[in-house]
Amino acid sequence: MRDYYEILCVERSCDADGLKASFRKLAMEHHPDRNAGCTEAEGRFKEINEAYSVLSDPQKRAAYDRFGHAGLNGGGGGGAGGGQFHDVGDIFNEVFGDVFGDMFGGRRGGQQRAGPTRGQDLRYDLEITLEQAYASSEVEITVPAALTCDTCDGSGAKPGTSPTACNACGGAGRVRATQGFFSIERACPRCGGSGRLVLDPCADCHGMGQVRRERTLSVRIPAGVDDGARIRLAGEGDGGTRGGPRGDLYIFVSVKPHELFERDGLDLLCTVPVPMAVAALGGEIEAPCLMGGENCDGECRLPVKVPEGAQTGKTVRLKGKGMPSLRSRERGDLVVELFVETPNKLTARQKELLREFAGLSTDAQHPKNASFTGKAKTFWDSVKG
Repeated sequence: MRDYYEILCVERSCDADGLKASFRKLAMEHHPDRNAGCTEAEGRFKEINEAYSVLSDPQKRAAYDRFGHAGLNGGGGGGAGGGQFHDVGDIFNEVFGDVFGDMFGGRRGGQQRAGPTRGQDLRYDLEITLEQAYASSEVEITVPAALTCDTCDGSGAKPGTSPTACNACGGAGRVRATQGFFSIERACPRCGGSGRLVLDPCADCHGMGQVRRERTLSVRIPAGVDDGARIRLAGEGDGGTRGGPRGDLYIFVSVKPHELFERDGLDLLCTVPVPMAVAALGGEIEAPCLMGGENCDGECRLPVKVPEGAQTGKTVRLKGKGMPSLRSRERGDLVVELFVETPNKLTARQKELLREFAGLSTDAQHPKNASFTGKAKTFWDSVKG
């Protein structure tokens, strides 16, 4: 008969953790379910289990170390320990239980009925305007959810009756099935793990104990919320079963694109056209702003000073006129980008004045044009040369 230490591929000085680690590896490698039809693997699997059942027991290991197989009450490998050789399912429950949960009979005897179950979490996609994101506001939403049936109080049984114990699992909610060397426990397929059967179901929920209804909820949108934010409403999801707590409702917020503003963090960006004369001479224009108390007047507009000689792309930053922060009193800025607009549909007199103006203009008054013309002339000369 082969040496047990040799079977488990360990040294005689190996500790309990080393034994268990080696047994795990070898048992998984030679498991019959992974080697279907291989009698050699089945025999090796039995050998591995027998060796571990002895060496994992301190008293049996001591006897085996001193007397070998003869020290195991009769010397027969299969009779090790006087006929008290461990059941394979018990060994696997002990060694693999922390990995596979209640597989291999992790719940002894299948006597633990499924208890209260928490309801499912729900998701709701909510689209809001930038104005709603700017100022704290209340939004009403309609959400379908599974709620406890009022008619049967969630039992699923017709009023005046009660659920009965499942005859397939005896009310335990779990059944055992033997597969090869393993005794595997799973939820009872007849009662779904509840341990109960509803023979006379409630007419409103059809035995489910829950009905799906729409509810109207009021949701507070915090000021400064951004696109992609998530709001959690605890206990507003699906109802639990067998007295379990309700799930949560998660609201995923998206902000509609705005026709005037773009958001960049806490800053708001807005492009404002500026008449050519105002851009040349300097002056003042008006820019829109979002409602926000001290942020703007009642008509939601702000004065913007345009510096003399302003060009397209020039920005003017209005401090504290942007979006509020969710987590502080900080506010972003309103960034106004100027777009110099060239007039069209000119009258004869306007054209005359512009021609006179063009005749009086110098390169110093158009530095970018002068610079560009110089670079272009150099380029053209190089091409000719």
